[in-house]
Amino acid sequence: MAKKIPGLTRVLGEQSLAGVAYGEIGSSIYFAVGIVALYALGLTPWVLLAVGALFVVVSLSYAEGVSALPETGGAAMLAGRAFNDPIGFLTGWVLFLDYAIVVALSAVFVPHYLGNAVGWGGITHRPWDVVFGIVTIVVIAAVRLARRVGLFRLATMIAAAALVSHVLILVLGFATLFSTSALGRGTDLGSAPSWHHIAFALPLATLAYTGLETVANLAADTREPGRTLPRGLFVGLGLTVVVSALIGVIGVSAFPAQGGTTDLGTRWVQAPLVGIAHAFGGHLPQGAVDALRVFIGVTGALILAAACATSMSGIGRLAYSMAQHGMLPHAFGTLSRRSVVPPVSIMATAAVSSVLLIVTAIHGGQVRFLASLYSFGVLITFAVAQVAVVWLRRREPALERPFRVRALPLVAGLGIPLTVALWVASMATHPAARIAGPAWVVAGIGVYVAVRVSTGRGLLARVEAPVPDLVAEVEGGYERILVPVKLGLIGEEVLATAIKLAEEQGARIYALHVIRVPLDKEIEAEMLEEEERAGASLIDAKLLAAEHGVQIEGDVVRARAIGSAIVDKARAIGADLIVLGSAPRWRRQSRFFSPTVDYVLRKAPCEVMVVAYPQGVLDEELSVR
Repeated sequence: MAKKIPGLTRVLGEQSLAGVAYGEIGSSIYFAVGIVALYALGLTPWVLLAVGALFVVVSLSYAEGVSALPETGGAAMLAGRAFNDPIGFLTGWVLFLDYAIVVALSAVFVPHYLGNAVGWGGITHRPWDVVFGIVTIVVIAAVRLARRVGLFRLATMIAAAALVSHVLILVLGFATLFSTSALGRGTDLGSAPSWHHIAFALPLATLAYTGLETVANLAADTREPGRTLPRGLFVGLGLTVVVSALIGVIGVSAFPAQGGTTDLGTRWVQAPLVGIAHAFGGHLPQGAVDALRVFIGVTGALILAAACATSMSGIGRLAYSMAQHGMLPHAFGTLSRRSVVPPVSIMATAAVSSVLLIVTAIHGGQVRFLASLYSFGVLITFAVAQVAVVWLRRREPALERPFRVRALPLVAGLGIPLTVALWVASMATHPAARIAGPAWVVAGIGVYVAVRVSTGRGLLARVEAPVPDLVAEVEGGYERILVPVKLGLIGEEVLATAIKLAEEQGARIYALHVIRVPLDKEIEAEMLEEEERAGASLIDAKLLAAEHGVQIEGDVVRARAIGSAIVDKARAIGADLIVLGSAPRWRRQSRFFSPTVDYVLRKAPCEVMVVAYPQGVLDEELSVR
């Protein structure tokens, strides 16, 4: 399949973005409800609702910022643009920690959902749940390194599975478990839960809405960021807030607080939705309860595993953006043929997440530790992002803002103090936030200084990311792009270039595979191996183009000479551009281009772009001879 090149983007509409948003943010319900219930008891739904409302307020600022600057990087990019590179780096650095924590939590919850669903009790106990979690992380990282994962297809599957599970729980829950008296049972604000526990639970509730930063990063993948991103984000996030609070209501109804505890936050803390399914016993036929438990548990495990994968993608996109701005080593800004994120980012995420699980397991209480540490980073990120958007209004008033928050002073005036207040509560009540959080920041400062010193750039210097611009042509200058395709490294590069051009120009691609028939054979002679390769090359081309929202048509033709077949096809379709590749081996034969490329350059009825490579790079068979 063709290699993706930096800047190659997909196109997301409002509905697909809303689905991605719900899948990304809603997946955190699977591990957040039990953690919050452990401290908020009967007030769990109200804590989730209150923090969710704050997230909606924060998302307004996010929507204005990332739609005005639709680049990968989210809050880190906004902070760097509004202030300077050091602040942008530190914002991104704490986000790295949050992404790693989401990976760790998702992975360690997988065995609990799976084990409780199918009766494998052994993997739900320490240390085997931690071992299972680490194996999950390593396997997902290996898959990400070995092949490209369709992020948006995966996110859509997460959203669909999560929505079905959540609807089942809510419909059956309100029909059988809901009780107004149970909501207040065992709850006495100030004592059960205590004020200290409320202050502890509120920052923890931020864990219920992980994924907001990942969704904000998708601004670069929407054709109309000012319209698509806000609508999709608000629908997805708003639905998640409502569903989270309602599931909290069902959870508290199923497990009312007693004696200052609730089974939702103790027995079922690492599989709260399976616990709710178990609570249907006595209200539904046992066979239905068992089926529901298995469904919720298995889908929950799959959703959490998928959340690991998408979080790795999120950290990879963020790392790539920061490396492009000179904030991280160059390796974090280098992509591979098999992955759309830097391989070093995947390996680093897997290593940090695994270490987090091991260290916290040794000291006990990994769920509480990781959740409190997450709140440290995410609240800093949201506060900085909101301040950055306000400051950009003053610093760059002429910046085009496709989505503009009309009452930004009021929105930011509400969101920033509340976010800071939650961060203060987190620092005051969470030892992990007080100790491990600042230690991570100090380590990040060391990394930043080392990178800037090694590259000879000033610590406060603003480094702009290189902007790929393949042609200095107005949009719509090319409507039909012809690209001969063939399996191979240069063929991959040529197709990726054509897709990038098609995205920039709003063009249609015509993929052509030419089977060259030797003179000693009939033109229609049987050539099974060549025909198989032709079909495979077109399938790869169509799959990649479809992922990126580019229209493509494919065709296989037979000809005595490839060059003449390309020229004839260009005339037939009225091509505006032909994209070809040139292997370095021809320069060793005292000619710059192959005979095929030379012929097309002389005979083509339209413009021709030749993707050429220096000696020693992609030194293999040319995509067209």
